[in-house]
Amino acid sequence: MMDLRRIIEAILFSSPRPVRVKTLCKKLEGYKDNDIKQALKELTEEYHSPDRSIEIVPVSGGYQMRTRIEYREWVKKFVKERNTGLTRPMLEALSLIAYKQPITKKEIDTLRGVDSARVIKQLIEKRLIQIGGRTEDVGKPMVFTTTDTFLEVYGLKHIEDLPTLKEIKELEK
Repeated sequence: MMDLRRIIEAILFSSPRPVRVKTLCKKLEGYKDNDIKQALKELTEEYHSPDRSIEIVPVSGGYQMRTRIEYREWVKKFVKERNTGLTRPMLEALSLIAYKQPITKKEIDTLRGVDSARVIKQLIEKRLIQIGGRTEDVGKPMVFTTTDTFLEVYGLKHIEDLPTLKEIKELEK
């Protein structure tokens, strides 16, 4: 039987999206779930070595191979970076949604001081946000939350991994 770590390595290398452990366990028939989890753990540790230019990181509920940040400038010379195509108003709204979710359109409008219908629609089209339900307030307005695509684009394992205001202010020093 083939080395399970190499099989998982090939899957992660070829996948454009993070691969969930649950998906690996479901599709790697003939292998036990615990063996798959152990092989993934060993592979992640193997790629954690400073000798590697690529690492395996937990992102958006799965695992993904990514270039280490210290090689970013070199890689940018050869590979066109994915442009998220976000305007300043879209970034404003996305930031509010990310930090205050679930949040209504009215709350976003109030915080931004302008109507946000268009940018919310654009963020939904880019699959960065989604309708997360409705409130119990009058009219039962929709609330918005971020998506797994948001986590993937920004390299976050969980929404809690967003930097705090204190951490952002420390970067400005």
